[in-house]
Amino acid sequence: MLSPESVVTAFVAEFAAPHPDVEHLLGYFAPDAVYHNMPSHPAIGLDAIRQTLAGFVGRMESAGWEVVNQLAAGDIVMNERVDRFKVPGKEIVLPVAGVFRVRDGKIVEWRDYFDMATWQKQAAGT
Repeated sequence: MLSPESVVTAFVAEFAAPHPDVEHLLGYFAPDAVYHNMPSHPAIGLDAIRQTLAGFVGRMESAGWEVVNQLAAGDIVMNERVDRFKVPGKEIVLPVAGVFRVRDGKIVEWRDYFDMATWQKQAAGT
């Protein structure tokens, strides 16, 4: 079985594809997983996570997620990333801090923290 850090590293690498396959991404998650993209409401369970990820993949292209720093302790993996997205006519570059909990080779919790104003400013093109 892969280590928690290896699971998260492989998951993040999926976002090198412009349109990651949502069903494939769901394979990284436990059935009872929670994805909380701060400050939005948490997505609880695979159906809610599917809906959230499909919304992202449908609205924008991924331009890769760069892990700047990552550390793991037990079942917790934390990373500092720069997530890049393309929307029509714009590229969004977003600093993110991610916290993952992995159990039995599956992500059970994923929380991403970022500055919403940074996202909104770039999405608006200002």
